[in-house]
Amino acid sequence: MEKENRIASIILAAGRGSRMKGYGGAKTLLPLIPETSPYSGKRPIILHIIENLPPGPKAVVVNHKKDDIREATQHLDITYCEQPVLNGTGGALLAAMPFLQKQGCQNLLITMGDVPFVAPETYASLLRALETHDLVVLGFMPEDKKQYGVLEIRGNQVRRIVEWKYWKHYSAEDQKILGVCNSGIYAAKKDSLLHSLAVLASKPHMVQKEVNGVVCDQEEFFITDLVEYLPREGHSVGYIISDNEKEVMGIDDLSSLLNAQKIYKPPSNHA
Repeated sequence: MEKENRIASIILAAGRGSRMKGYGGAKTLLPLIPETSPYSGKRPIILHIIENLPPGPKAVVVNHKKDDIREATQHLDITYCEQPVLNGTGGALLAAMPFLQKQGCQNLLITMGDVPFVAPETYASLLRALETHDLVVLGFMPEDKKQYGVLEIRGNQVRRIVEWKYWKHYSAEDQKILGVCNSGIYAAKKDSLLHSLAVLASKPHMVQKEVNGVVCDQEEFFITDLVEYLPREGHSVGYIISDNEKEVMGIDDLSSLLNAQKIYKPPSNHA
């Protein structure tokens, strides 16, 4: 495969995973094959994610337990981008800008370090959608939208992603219309994304966060803002829908971890 046709991939794996009670490690290192406990075993999530991604340069955005992540992936050709402050998914993507700027690839994938089951075919579908869009969101349609962000869609375009704290106040009729949820996984044209990241960096949100028991104001950046910034520059934002909710499940607490370990079926060479 020619270098310019290879796909760059970014795995966002910097977070603390505070909802995973009783576990202080990196969520992306949780085992899909448990042994002595749900938190101890084989087949770390991140290795499964990397295996499903297409060939091409890969970067992992790290912060919490970064040395452990490096150790688990040191046998792979990985670039590590440190997110100095945990300042949102957009902040993680900004931390990966130097990696992106060096790549000759035209297209890239952005995925989460705690979502292990996205199939290679789904990543391929996201990339094919870049033939007509500059950014593509992987959506899904769960029976229960819980507290997921939802896609506001017009035609084949995503106009914005509305977070739960806002759409929960919508009328029942409007909530029903907004049936496609955001998985947090994207494909993008590199040059379009790099231009919009400069805009993203200039427009932080001020949020209140508790850090070491102290509530303080902190600047944060969100990937979802790109959905609104890109069209202002004449770029198109599209979407595809996964038909399997389990494919896009995030592992963010013990219950979801146990569920993932039940779902995972190792190939014979990983048994």
